[in-house]
Amino acid sequence: MTALVTGAAGFIGSHLAEALLAAGVSVIALDDLSGGDRRNIPNGAVFYEGSILDEALLERLFQEHQIDFICHLAAYAAEGLSHFIRRFNYRNNLIGSINLINCAVRYKVRCFLFTSSIAVYGAGHSGEALVMTEDSIPMPEDPYGIAKRAVELDLEAAHRMFGLDYLVFRPHNVYGERQNIGDRYRNVIGIFMNQILRGEPMTIFGDGQQTRNFTYVGDVVPAMVQAMQRSELYNRVYNIGADEATPVSVLAEHVAEAMQVAPQIQYLPERLEVKHALADHSRVAKDLGYAPRTSLKDGIGRMALWARETGSRTTSTFGEIEIEDKLPESWKKSTGSAK
Repeated sequence: MTALVTGAAGFIGSHLAEALLAAGVSVIALDDLSGGDRRNIPNGAVFYEGSILDEALLERLFQEHQIDFICHLAAYAAEGLSHFIRRFNYRNNLIGSINLINCAVRYKVRCFLFTSSIAVYGAGHSGEALVMTEDSIPMPEDPYGIAKRAVELDLEAAHRMFGLDYLVFRPHNVYGERQNIGDRYRNVIGIFMNQILRGEPMTIFGDGQQTRNFTYVGDVVPAMVQAMQRSELYNRVYNIGADEATPVSVLAEHVAEAMQVAPQIQYLPERLEVKHALADHSRVAKDLGYAPRTSLKDGIGRMALWARETGSRTTSTFGEIEIEDKLPESWKKSTGSAK
């Protein structure tokens, strides 16, 4: 079997490509290297540098290789920033995905695995903490979540019309080795680690009481590989992630401890975001025996060891801001070069 993995030089994509190879699946790795690192591509994968927006390249890949699975992880996943880069968001996260779905239909792909997000749920009811199940009505509140939900709906439509089988995983707040810690707009654990490596305070929007389920990457990828190999699970949606809800302010203390420094926190003005994003994982536990095995402390410790070894990263402002109104001030300032 052969799988096309998009975003294969990125964080989750590189881990999934590695796991597929270990399971005996051949891997075609595709990445435009806009956020990924060529060094993340696992040995044994056939690598193509390019974008899912390049229809001619996609056509060539499917003509040259017999592709059984598409594992689509390529995305620009800065949820908060998506309000200010709407056209960029929809072009990369929606149109690029549709290009892949077209290829999947034309070339009779066995299964299309799509990494969505719990951003499709939105804030729930009245902003209160709500445990979101796969049966919850999606009400995305930002362009990133809207794009993810649109791809989910298109996969459902392609299944009804053409019989394309799919799997949708909605992971959330995934962290671990190989994450791009230089991205200032997403992945709070990586942001904290990079700030510490640069001798800067950790920055938190609001009071830090917003809660998330922070999920170690090694607990997510095996379930995806297993599901691909079980056709009776196709055409289902799965939340996947950790069960423990952690306030961001507490998370900062954990990161500082793992990085072996005293916590220094700078609180910034609150931004528009979901206060509590908590998901139920009973479906993936029932169907796949899923249970997160890595504690937050252990997972952060592993990532911190990797981050200290690889060093700090340069951060810069996003180059294609489309709307300046209400853009957080901290997102407008460059932090210079890496130390």
